[in-house]
Amino acid sequence: MPIQEGDTVAVHYTGKLEDGQVFDTSEGRDPLSFQVGGGQLIRGFDDAVRGMEVGDETTVTIAPEDGYGAHDPQMVQKIPRDRLDADGVEVGQVLMLQSDDGREFQATVQGVEDDGVTLDFNHFLAGKTLVFTIKVVEVA
Repeated sequence: MPIQEGDTVAVHYTGKLEDGQVFDTSEGRDPLSFQVGGGQLIRGFDDAVRGMEVGDETTVTIAPEDGYGAHDPQMVQKIPRDRLDADGVEVGQVLMLQSDDGREFQATVQGVEDDGVTLDFNHFLAGKTLVFTIKVVEVA
C-alpha cells in the first residue's frame, strides 16, 4: 500500500547540500521513524515519502521554503560580551545557549569583536536547498 498521511514509516536517508556535502545520514544507525503528516520533519521530507512503498528509494530536492526556511537576517544579532562567556569563542563555532525560561537552542558565531559577539540564530540549514536520498524500510 502506498504511504499516506498518518502512516508511521521507517526510512534510511542521506541529506546533502547542492554541492554534494553530506550534512546528515542514517547510515550506520537505526532508520528514522516518524508519522507522515505529524509535523516531526521538514515539509519537503514528509511530502517526499507520500505514495512510496516499502523498498522504494527516491532522491528529492527540497527548496528552502519546504526545508528550514529562508535565512532571516533579523536572526543575526550582536550580543554584548558581558551577557555571554565569550572567552575562547571563535568564528564558525556552534554554541548551545539557554533562554531565560530554560529552553536550549543553538547559535553559530559569525564574528567576535571587543564589544560583543555576533551570533546567527537561524538553523544552520536555513536558506539552503537540500537533496535527500530516501529509502523506505518499513510502514506501520
